Amino acid sequence: MQSSDDRLQAPGDGPRYDDPWYDALASGWGESAAAVAPETAVPSARREPAAPGGTADVYLEVQRSAAFQEVRSRYRRFALPAAAAFFTWYLAYVITATTAPDLMARPVAGAVNVAMVTGLGQFLTTFLLTWAYARHARLRRDRAALDLRWDTQELARGARGGDGS
Repeated sequence: MQSSDDRLQAPGDGPRYDDPWYDALASGWGESAAAVAPETAVPSARREPAAPGGTADVYLEVQRSAAFQEVRSRYRRFALPAAAAFFTWYLAYVITATTAPDLMARPVAGAVNVAMVTGLGQFLTTFLLTWAYARHARLRRDRAALDLRWDTQELARGARGGDGS
């Protein structure tokens, strides 16, 4: 493979900067190596060239691959519990505000009451959840998804009969 500046680059030889979707933040920049627990390797979706059948078969093959399933599993292991926890917190706020108005009207400091504090807590948890999701994606899924994208492009190119140059 050649990079955008016509240098030959061996497969698996560092990040692929010629990828239009490459993002420096997704490459692990800014994270200390000690703070991140090593992840198990995601298997490659790359196999021998697919039998003639078109790119639809390539995408189905990639979807069935262990690499794709691992990326989806990592997404689900974070997104579903996080969404459930946030939705529960939101429902607790709404239900408490409607069923216990005296509790929500209790002053905390001056004119600030419990409802204002918990309402601002909703905003805070929204930002914290967004940060946690972006960090999880960057550290646990983005690199594997980028490799999967490259493998898919190479398989699709082979299925179309292109040589990739």
